[in-house]
Amino acid sequence: MTYVDTSDISAQMFITVLLLLLIIAPLISLGVLRLFQSRKKSGLLLIAGGIAVYALFQIIMYFT
Repeated sequence: MTYVDTSDISAQMFITVLLLLLIIAPLISLGVLRLFQSRKKSGLLLIAGGIAVYALFQIIMYFT
């Protein structure tokens, strides 16, 4: 049995992955689901929301 060394993971990387898994990925996947359900407006809004959250996070990370 081997253990994974997580001491090299920075706090920024942890927060990025956490944000990706909890906010951005569900918004985009729900948007794709809505597109398959022929709900184009809500699907595109969810995908755009996921992209907007990602862009906002990139802007925040650039200035910190």
